[in-house]
Amino acid sequence: MFRTGLILLLSLFPVVSWAFSVTFINPGHADEPYWRDAAQGMRAVASSLGIELEILYANRDLIQQIELTEAVTLRPKDLRPDYLLFSVEKRTFAAQMKLADAADIPVFLAFSGLRPEERELYGAPRKKLPRLLGSLTPRAEDAGYLTAQTLIEAGWKKGLAASDGKIHMLALSGDRSTDTSVRRNEGLMQAIDEAGDVVLDQMVHADWRRDVAEFKARQLYVRYPEARLVWSGSDLIAFGAMDALRSRKPGEDVLFSGINSSAAAMNSLIDGRLTALAGGHFMAGGWSLVLLYDYHHGRDFAEEGVELERPMFTLFDSSKARQYLERFGNGVPNMDFSRFSKILNPSLKRYNFEFGQLLEP
Repeated sequence: MFRTGLILLLSLFPVVSWAFSVTFINPGHADEPYWRDAAQGMRAVASSLGIELEILYANRDLIQQIELTEAVTLRPKDLRPDYLLFSVEKRTFAAQMKLADAADIPVFLAFSGLRPEERELYGAPRKKLPRLLGSLTPRAEDAGYLTAQTLIEAGWKKGLAASDGKIHMLALSGDRSTDTSVRRNEGLMQAIDEAGDVVLDQMVHADWRRDVAEFKARQLYVRYPEARLVWSGSDLIAFGAMDALRSRKPGEDVLFSGINSSAAAMNSLIDGRLTALAGGHFMAGGWSLVLLYDYHHGRDFAEEGVELERPMFTLFDSSKARQYLERFGNGVPNMDFSRFSKILNPSLKRYNFEFGQLLEP
């Protein structure tokens, strides 16, 4: 009688306690603002859902990304994680996936998904590579589009047209090849095309580095003296481009945009040095853990697709920036992320990973 009652009780209240482990091969540096925030977000979700999380840093070294993956797969079987989480950058997917596949460790891709040529070669997740479970990526075009659109509108309001009557812009993107960078650039180009009266004088690639951005921006300012808008693929790139200015002032003579949610970026938006800022996508890794939690406990996210792309970016203004600093200024706070799980909320029909909801009390 007691046994029957216990089974009934468990069926009515599905408190899931099957612990599992995830290792994330982080392509960045531990002290890099974006990847630091991403790690904090993942740890907050892991803590909330009872996931054992390990984060290993490749320090922007593609060889190290592969070597870290190999080291994990060579561990004794009982010390390997249940899942590997990759953010594939600079075409490391094939090597990393081969190692995970040989070790029989399921893989999930976060932040960046398969490139079109990779999908053509390897197929979609769960096809030719059954251990590739899926991917979750921010809709990166949104970031490029929203920041460029805001930058262009501000340029006209400030009367920054050149002698030809058009607004001239410079762009410093992250890199040439990563899916995230390519898509942000596409959003930028869409905003320029819609504006019709904006000239993109030149786009260069800064390899996500502040020092490279400073070096290249200094050359661009000399080459295009009438350019008054500077679109950047990240906050660090924007700061590097600002560093290259000499007599002119950011936010007055030249307007800058950035992408990311670092405290430095928020403060720059508040004080006017940044004119446009989009962010919140650092939570993609945390949201991926929600998907893996549900998958591990029997609710497959594939019901919404195996290659998920979701709106995650928020366009910040000074008010939202202050709100962000108040709530996230000391890292991602302890939150109850169980409300985003379908396993723990059976009535939930569709995953909602928009960042704005996390700003609410």
